[in-house]
Amino acid sequence: MPLAMGRLRIENGKDQLILNGAMFCNKVAIITGASSGLGATLALELAKQGAHLALFARREGKLSETAEQCRDLGAQVVTVVGDVTQVEDCEQLVEATIAEFGCIDYLIANAGISMWARFDEVEDLEVFRKLMETNYLGLVYCIHAALPHLKVSKGMIVAIASLQGKFGVPLHTGYGASKHAVLGFLNALRLEVEDVHVLTVLPHWLQGTNLRRHAFGKDGEALGDSSQRHNKEALSLRSCCRAILKAMRKQKRELVLPWHHRALPFLQVIHPKIVEWLVKRKMKDQGLGDMA
Repeated sequence: MPLAMGRLRIENGKDQLILNGAMFCNKVAIITGASSGLGATLALELAKQGAHLALFARREGKLSETAEQCRDLGAQVVTVVGDVTQVEDCEQLVEATIAEFGCIDYLIANAGISMWARFDEVEDLEVFRKLMETNYLGLVYCIHAALPHLKVSKGMIVAIASLQGKFGVPLHTGYGASKHAVLGFLNALRLEVEDVHVLTVLPHWLQGTNLRRHAFGKDGEALGDSSQRHNKEALSLRSCCRAILKAMRKQKRELVLPWHHRALPFLQVIHPKIVEWLVKRKMKDQGLGDMA
């Protein structure tokens, strides 16, 4: 059964998760993109903390697997199969959550897709529309549907954005544009809804996700397994999840991962050419790999 009070320690090799179990116990969390990767990892950790979960994704089979794993940990779970690019699906997600649990405390907007192609080589401009629909409008649709309930609970929006929302990275023009849009939207929303906390998460490389496999290539098709490359700087999902839950508990405004990249957004403001040089060097060192 989930721990209701005190502190919870979960050990896995060198990873340790030590959180206040009372923070999330009996709270209701919506997670989009919950069928795999970071979304599934967050769902499992919140289940261990005693949260009630509303899980949303397109892949019914994978979503059901995540839900069953959460139920095995003692969590109450409702699942909704849908697509964040469809307003009706996002509204259905919120309606199902309210019908099952009566409130919403956390909206974790995690669903997203990427690209990996030079702009002058892109053959299908639909890539840019799809990126904006999923990464930006999908978040907007979910927040719009959930916001009235988050105001009542004085809840929290957790947006999984990217460091690319702060500065540009080659091969990711459309992805970076969508993440800039996300941050611009949320920065304005913070000023409008003072009773709802907004946390933006800006990660670097992440291990164990399908983001690169499903990333659009220049022809508009998914890159597939050939793009699965991670370097020593890549964060484990467990480490990323641990940091996110800690930031949620402390009600932080922004979380940059890993910690040694936290100076980059500030440096981008005062000396963008240095950031551009660092990015180009890193991309060259990684054989034109991408940032999360």
